[in-house]
Amino acid sequence: MKKIGFDNEKYVKIQSEHIRERIDQFGGKLYMEFGGKLFDDYHASRVLPGFQPDSKILMLQQFKDDVEIVIAINAEAIEQNKMRGDLGITYEDDVLRLIDGFRSMDLYVGSVVLTHYSGQTTADAFLNRLTALGIRSYRHYPIEGYPSKVDHVVSEDGLGKNDYIETSRPLVVITAPGPGSGKMATCLSQLYHENKRGIKAGYAKFETFPVWSLPLKHPVNLAYEAATADLNDVNMIDPYHLEAYGELAVNYNRDVEIFPVLESIFKLIQGSCPYKSPTDMGVNMIGSCIVDDEVCKEASYKEILRRYYIASVQNIQGKCSDEVVRKLDLLMKQASITAEIRPEISAALQKAEMTGGPAGAMQLPDGRVVTGKTSDILGAAAALLLNALKAMGKIDDHFDLISTEVLKPVCDLKTRYLQHKNPRLHTDEVLLALTICALTNPMAQVAKEQLSRLSDSEAHFSVIISDEDEKLLKRLGISVTCEPRYEVNRLYHK
Repeated sequence: MKKIGFDNEKYVKIQSEHIRERIDQFGGKLYMEFGGKLFDDYHASRVLPGFQPDSKILMLQQFKDDVEIVIAINAEAIEQNKMRGDLGITYEDDVLRLIDGFRSMDLYVGSVVLTHYSGQTTADAFLNRLTALGIRSYRHYPIEGYPSKVDHVVSEDGLGKNDYIETSRPLVVITAPGPGSGKMATCLSQLYHENKRGIKAGYAKFETFPVWSLPLKHPVNLAYEAATADLNDVNMIDPYHLEAYGELAVNYNRDVEIFPVLESIFKLIQGSCPYKSPTDMGVNMIGSCIVDDEVCKEASYKEILRRYYIASVQNIQGKCSDEVVRKLDLLMKQASITAEIRPEISAALQKAEMTGGPAGAMQLPDGRVVTGKTSDILGAAAALLLNALKAMGKIDDHFDLISTEVLKPVCDLKTRYLQHKNPRLHTDEVLLALTICALTNPMAQVAKEQLSRLSDSEAHFSVIISDEDEKLLKRLGISVTCEPRYEVNRLYHK
């Protein structure tokens, strides 16, 4: 049984109340910059066991009739065909995915704004696509000297040249498919234009991490540094909050560095700044909902280790710099983290050494560790998945869930007709075969019924597994890491 360290029900309740108070503070109109992921926030659910990945959406549903969503996307990201690494789709496709997701939750999406727009051909094509889909869109332009040249930024040639986004509800959430999308600049632009129109409006920032009320070096906050190692984010004590209130609060370097500029911009737009520190701008109440600190610490240590393995793999794939790996290695040393905190790591490496081939191991939600090895027919991931299903279903390890008569023709199909060099089956292919066998084999049916019980398991492999295997395991709710090496010594590994 998974240990719980976070009270999700309490979080949804008090977070909604706090945002409502902030709306009232500004006279009924609030632009809220939403950092991180609104959907599927699996980082938060990993470091705060009990946090539901869709908690933020559940919280926003408390404002269903009062909230509208504006999605910001950087036109340069469209031009560069920027991809979301976790989903494998472009930022522009993710905008459409987000709109569908919000609508399915009965949340109103008012419009899309293209930031850093300078006439890019691809951006124009996306604007046309939005128009054809019946979605309102706006353009925000690059501003010379943003944000430091405050007098120019707060002028008709700065924020004033941006399109005014027409909104109709008290709470306007500005979100985006990824970092660097211009969410804060969009909020400031709207404050400028609302002020010109005599409309009182405020700004707030919703960032899940770092948790301002936890100590600077708390594992939950260190895990945030690990998650943003490629962005060079560093947690630090908010000096403005300390000076104003005599209280320690944790923020991160970018917000602390830009606060004096934001303070000046607020003063020029509205005559005064409503905040004394970057921490004041935040509305996140997540720290108040931690109910078992030790559980969250343990989960955060595992997350830092997980990020280290992911970065190490991405490094040899050319997707991540040496500096990111070094930073994660330093975080591990600071927190005294070793691979021993995840028993499946040593189990996978021992299995690989014993068998002389790629292997994997998985720690199940009940704490048991199972292993899987590569064979002539099954890859390590497929073998591990079947063994995990056997363990969960209390099926004897020597029992064949899928008969050789089913497996061999599939392998033959791959090599003879589909031109695959490797006959071994991936996890998705094995599950299809298992489903077929379940029609006549009661034990195969029992195994198939265990799939939903694998969620919250943790798996590790002695080599980098295929994208297909990794994606399927993640869809089952299994956290996956690999040693940073390939099974074979070649340059192309697709």
